[in-house]
Amino acid sequence: MEELLRELEVTGTAEMPTSETKEGEESAAASEVEGEGRLVASRERAWYIVHCYAGSEHKVKHSLEQRIASLGMQHKIFNIVVPEEEEIEIREGKKRPVRRRIYPGYILVEMIMDEDSWAVVRFTPGVTGFVGMGNQPTPLRPEEVQAIFKRMESKAPRIRVTFKPGQKVRITEGPFADFVGIVDEIDPDKAKIRVLVSFFGRETPVELDFTQVEKI
Repeated sequence: MEELLRELEVTGTAEMPTSETKEGEESAAASEVEGEGRLVASRERAWYIVHCYAGSEHKVKHSLEQRIASLGMQHKIFNIVVPEEEEIEIREGKKRPVRRRIYPGYILVEMIMDEDSWAVVRFTPGVTGFVGMGNQPTPLRPEEVQAIFKRMESKAPRIRVTFKPGQKVRITEGPFADFVGIVDEIDPDKAKIRVLVSFFGRETPVELDFTQVEKI
């Protein structure tokens, strides 16, 4: 998905239509799509990337679900997903789980693409466009969808690294407790950090857990 987001442009603008009626949306949709050629409809359901205002992903998901129900579009728009993963955040030496958006400003929508379903999604408040070439949304490949869901379902939470090499830290536990040192190396996979501390006038590398150090 990252490669697709880099290569493809986001279509449409952030301006929302003033009318919420289906007729108004169909007229606006036809005008926007015809601006760069008519939308090519598809009979196959597929996942598409939808761009929205960053930080409003869940609000947009809720609004779109309401619109699908009120407009009777359940037969064309099936699922909306905000890609998120669980992380372990270490703050003040304590671990706590947090949910982090994998792609801030984007949601995934599984749908059958035609002008009606396009308009329902496109004119949901907070949506700024589909990712695609010109005005043609580009569906995700099955392997891309699988990779995203696999990452979301991972049982091993990622650890959010807030330390940087060269940064001063204080050791909070162990034989070097209260020593101040410099971060030399970080291993996020093992949640380990190597700190250089001055011991008897010599720099000594000490390997520690992320929970054993704190920023100064």
